[in-house]
Amino acid sequence: MTTEVKESTITVDASGVYYRDLNQRLRDIVTNGTRKIELRNVHGQRYIGTDLNKPVAIEIFGTPGNDLGAFMDKPVITVRGNAQDGLGNTMNDGEIIVHGHAGDTVGLSARGGKIFIRDDVGYRAGIHMKEYRSKKPVIVIGGTAQDFFGEYMAGGTIVLLGRNIAEGQRHRARFIGTGMHGGVIYLHGDVEDYQLGKEVGVAELDEADREVLRQYVSEFAGHFGLDAGEMLKQKFVKLYPRFLRPYGRLYAY
Repeated sequence: MTTEVKESTITVDASGVYYRDLNQRLRDIVTNGTRKIELRNVHGQRYIGTDLNKPVAIEIFGTPGNDLGAFMDKPVITVRGNAQDGLGNTMNDGEIIVHGHAGDTVGLSARGGKIFIRDDVGYRAGIHMKEYRSKKPVIVIGGTAQDFFGEYMAGGTIVLLGRNIAEGQRHRARFIGTGMHGGVIYLHGDVEDYQLGKEVGVAELDEADREVLRQYVSEFAGHFGLDAGEMLKQKFVKLYPRFLRPYGRLYAY
């Protein structure tokens, strides 16, 4: 593993480096007060950024492996490429920005922070997202999602922009919001009732919803050099939980 220091940015060549060694190196660098790290030649190393709790910017060139940013608190991670499964697993704070696609279970059990995905995501994005007091996780997805989107969602906000969905076309995901009992999903692109979990209600946006949407779409557009105004002209619907504890009886004694 080679390391280069240039103008307060530390560059690490991750080519062929075992993921445990790479993550230990990151922890050592962050402990020394470094504010920006570039990771070059990343090829599937897992757990990058896991449990980091310093306000450091990490820019990744390549494709990181599963559980990028798991349990992290404060860093901003930018991926110049695609990401794999478990992105932001139980994330507490900070941001993850992906200039490409992401895999399954994006934001699994996230309890804070923001995740921005330029393109599509896989299955079960937003599963078990939660919120507590001022902690409210946010996921903004530029494209579309696969089945079980927002499954068991308990809090936070997801925006599905459907930038690759033509007007009048619908998302293909099924079982959207199955088990949902908190949080909200804002979705552009048509969705049929049969695609939704029975716990999900559909509503038009009110002014408070539109303000939330403006904020997160503007942040998304800023990360990827896009026009927020054009995206906000599209029609969105709000998906919300109809019941507080849809499966409570199954676990009651």
